[in-house]
Amino acid sequence: MQEKYIDRMRSSSSLSGGSASYVEELYEQYLDSEESVSEEWRAYFKSIASELPAGQKDISHAQVKEQFSQLSNRRKISGTVSIEHETKQVAVLELIEAYRVRGHQVASLDPLGLMERKPVVDLALGYHGLSELDLNTKFQTKTLYFGEEQATLKNIIDALKKTYCTSVGAEFMHIVNSEEKKWFQERLESVQSHPKYDQQTKLKLLDRLIAAEGLEKYLGAKYPGTKRFGLEGGESLIPIVDELIQKAGSYNTKEVVIGMAHRGRLNVLINTLGKKASELIDEFEGTAEYEMGSGDVKYHQGFSSNVMTPGGEIHLALAFNPSHLEIVSPVVQGSARARQDKRRDLSGDTVVPINIHGDAAFSGQGVVMETLQMSQTRAYKTGGTVHIIINNQVGFTTSKKEDARSTEYCTDVAKVVEAPILHVNGDDPEAVLFVSQLAIDYRFRFKKDIVIDLVCYRRRGHNEADEPFGTQPLMYSIIRKLPSVLSQYSKSLVEHNQITNQQINQMADEYRANLEKGNSVVKGLVEDPDKALFFDWTPYLGHDWDTPADTTYDQQALVELAGEFCEVPEGFALQRQVQKVIEDRKLMASGELPVNWGFAETLAYGSILKGGNSVRITGQDVGRGTFSHRHAVLHHQKTGESYVPLQNLQNVEKRFTIYDSFLSELAVLGFEYGYATTNPMTMVIWEAQFGDFANGAQMIIDQFITSGEHKWGRLCGLTMLLPHGYEGQGPEHSSARLERFLQLCAEHNIQVCVPTTPAQIFHLLRRQVIRPMRRPLVIMSPKSLLRHKEAVSTMEELANGSFKNVLPETDDISPEKVTRLVMCSGRVYYDLLERRRQINAEHIAIVRIEQLYPFPEEELKAAISEYKNLDKAIWCQEEPKNQGAWYSSHHHLKDVVHAHNENLLVEFAGREASAAPAAGYMALHLKQLEEFITQAIGQK
Repeated sequence: MQEKYIDRMRSSSSLSGGSASYVEELYEQYLDSEESVSEEWRAYFKSIASELPAGQKDISHAQVKEQFSQLSNRRKISGTVSIEHETKQVAVLELIEAYRVRGHQVASLDPLGLMERKPVVDLALGYHGLSELDLNTKFQTKTLYFGEEQATLKNIIDALKKTYCTSVGAEFMHIVNSEEKKWFQERLESVQSHPKYDQQTKLKLLDRLIAAEGLEKYLGAKYPGTKRFGLEGGESLIPIVDELIQKAGSYNTKEVVIGMAHRGRLNVLINTLGKKASELIDEFEGTAEYEMGSGDVKYHQGFSSNVMTPGGEIHLALAFNPSHLEIVSPVVQGSARARQDKRRDLSGDTVVPINIHGDAAFSGQGVVMETLQMSQTRAYKTGGTVHIIINNQVGFTTSKKEDARSTEYCTDVAKVVEAPILHVNGDDPEAVLFVSQLAIDYRFRFKKDIVIDLVCYRRRGHNEADEPFGTQPLMYSIIRKLPSVLSQYSKSLVEHNQITNQQINQMADEYRANLEKGNSVVKGLVEDPDKALFFDWTPYLGHDWDTPADTTYDQQALVELAGEFCEVPEGFALQRQVQKVIEDRKLMASGELPVNWGFAETLAYGSILKGGNSVRITGQDVGRGTFSHRHAVLHHQKTGESYVPLQNLQNVEKRFTIYDSFLSELAVLGFEYGYATTNPMTMVIWEAQFGDFANGAQMIIDQFITSGEHKWGRLCGLTMLLPHGYEGQGPEHSSARLERFLQLCAEHNIQVCVPTTPAQIFHLLRRQVIRPMRRPLVIMSPKSLLRHKEAVSTMEELANGSFKNVLPETDDISPEKVTRLVMCSGRVYYDLLERRRQINAEHIAIVRIEQLYPFPEEELKAAISEYKNLDKAIWCQEEPKNQGAWYSSHHHLKDVVHAHNENLLVEFAGREASAAPAAGYMALHLKQLEEFITQAIGQK
């Protein structure tokens, strides 16, 4: 304690300048009585005696004054020195921050040495007012995590370079959260980005590299020139994925969902998931058998297995992925969220998503940004995704950075969500292992996305049939001479006496032998997996369209259900129009008002929940409904608090979740597809704000929803609500592009329905869940019909009816009088009905086809069977002739009508073929409507 006082006094300004006389007086007091001065001064004055010459016991007053004078002079001189040192100390702190922020820009990340690394002035001594003369000066290092309070500037810089400028380049200073930045600083600087691994860890790394290279050499020798999109040049991916899985297990994770494109996929399938080599060989040989559909190429295939980790058994699922590269990213997120929801896991610890990307795709594909943007939203967050980029530094043949992207790194897009980015040289396996451990720890600590940028290369062309020298001669002249990462690491271990060449060769031979036998080469593979770790799809297999579905519901129970969700907490202030919606629904339940669309839809969801299934709805306005019909989420007008009636039903264990999504179609629909293909017990619904917004998600529709079952055997019960109807809203808000969905229909892959009454939507939604078949349902849902006075139903129709694929004539028209048959779908029915009633045309029958695919030929035959005197059959649609249902359905219509009367042809009534979906002017819209309604109905 006394030493602290003495140091403080010696450095104090009290000993200099005009204060010296005051100190002398204080010393006089001390000589008279030690207790008359403070403890600090007592300690200092006593210290003076210790500085007397050897043998001198007494100290004169004059000597003390002389010492004060000398101290004062030294203080004047040292003051200047101290200020200069303190200024340089600040400069050192600035230099430390510069390395943290920009050190990655001079890191040795590229195994090829081709990466452009411009000098970074922020890292120069002179930029901060320092010079080489300061290198041996000691400075405080309290802001560093090196374990020393002081170090020379040289040692500080050496440590910073090793931490931030060697084979690991860390970007984390763009993160706003200070805790996260400090976490990275401590983790990186405490080991200078190069922890010391024991021999066992190094040999395990070696084993993984032997496996990665061994598979590529085996396939290359056996099938030279055959496309496999090999991992050669990026073999360090296998240690990364393995470490992420094993370390996730130590956090008690139960499932890992992986998404990736082609590069390295076969290697991951064999060396991580444990797919048998014999199965892969059958695919190469073309002898693999597909139980259904078309199948798909081997590097699009998914797979699942269970492996053992330090924390127990983990289920691994590699998602199927088409050639659209990054499109699988949101699908993986949806699958992971479905698994988390099943486990009631709100933190995301039990299921971890891993997305593996290509460098060009990560920076170039918009779905990447959309998927990143959803990562922290309520509807789509999964507790953080680990992104791995296999950075070949070339996209197909585009290698020039100024052509490939506008940013320095392919990873810069991830900064939109402040994701940390760990660049690592793929030829340094131990650095690769370190960043893998860092990434998974960060994910569990902060529940956020993180990116590993594995900077490597592509030893061959885009595929094994490509000749890369034609477009990248300089790059491939280097690659041709470069030893593989396995060769380099093996040599290093041998030189450090960790293993012998003979042992390495033996490990490689054993791996090759297992491949030759067709075995699984994953050592931790669980042969008898725990089935509780994944969803059981058995009850949903083997069903077809004729599987019965009783969608009736006890009417009194329906009334009671309506009463439950029409109850609002006491004091919950509703907006006036919403209050009327609730009051009207009460009257509908009692039969005092006819049932409208929004009420029937809500009753369907409530009945599904009561029946033991969950319901999940997302879309940009689903809480209220774009056209203000749903009001599933109520908002307190004074506090802004939300209340969801369907989340407060009595005796309901299953969950109703509804989220207004962020402004995305592609990623959101991909997410919901992933969710629906994972969880068959939940009714998953995506609603487009307007039907044509589905255009933005066309890849998901084409590559997954309509073809996933026949390519990969993936069942999916996803429901799409696409508002569709021509009400004079212009080209962009009229058509959900019905023709596109019908063009995609084949082999009973999807259902396309156009319901026109509340009872129809009630039973259609219930059928989708109750029927054990799980296939996508596309609903052309209405806009104006939500409030149309004719588009109503009764509670009896909801309770006792069923979904009708065809709705026959409903007016009291004598079949014998009918000579003109008009067939249609959707809201145009009500225009036709109104015109027929206006002219009192009893010779016209109007039949609605509510399910356009699979086309209900038998039901349509039954609906028109009574009309024996037909001389005219017409198909009427709102859409232009080249759009809508005409081209995809006219052959079905023709077959049905021809079977009824072989002399009849089916005529078309609708808008003329058009490049745009609809007219942009109301006057033109109404003119077209008048013309084709007149054409369909004819004149009296």
